[in-house]
Amino acid sequence: MAGVFLTLEGGEGTGKTTQLDLLAKQLRALGRNVLLTREPGGTALGARLRELLVRHSDDPPVPISELLLYAADRAHHVATVVRPALEAGAVVLCDRYADATLAYQGYGRGLDLEAVVTLNGLATGGLWPHRTVLLDLPPEQGVRRSLERQAGSHGPREERFEAEALGFHRRVRDGYRAIAAAEPERVRVVLAHGNPAQVAARVWAAVSDLFPAVAS
Repeated sequence: MAGVFLTLEGGEGTGKTTQLDLLAKQLRALGRNVLLTREPGGTALGARLRELLVRHSDDPPVPISELLLYAADRAHHVATVVRPALEAGAVVLCDRYADATLAYQGYGRGLDLEAVVTLNGLATGGLWPHRTVLLDLPPEQGVRRSLERQAGSHGPREERFEAEALGFHRRVRDGYRAIAAAEPERVRVVLAHGNPAQVAARVWAAVSDLFPAVAS
């Protein structure tokens, strides 16, 4: 059985982790071998890079350094986790991928878009998802959701991006929407409002054609 590569994208607090967990549960119930992973942090090396990228620091990376750190994480992740799983026939569900770098570091940070696209191509080795679900939510709501969730968490606080000005998050959302408009066959926009079950039904509608034996 051929592997399937699905990614979930979206700004802060759009519910990507919840929806990935629900989608994984649904696919496993249908007999599919599912690998859940994320960027950054899908490998031991990525976990260390994640600390540098998403936690507050007295010496945060400048935008170009941030871009290169994400690329390093992605190159290692694709080579050691994603490609081997796909070759083994798994469904790979990834929390963020190369689209996030274009949206955040390109549109959000204002780095040269062509340079980001070129670096993404090098880091991915040309591997792109069969389908990307973009969870869309106004950034005012998403950032508030994320901060509330982290306030109730006992784990490390990952709030470096939440601390950015609202204008940054709006540019990120605009970037994601531009990506979706340019690649409508790959990227499906899903409204992220409502309860998790309602959003999960929309997510399944956006990917079910990739699983024709179980689409109904």
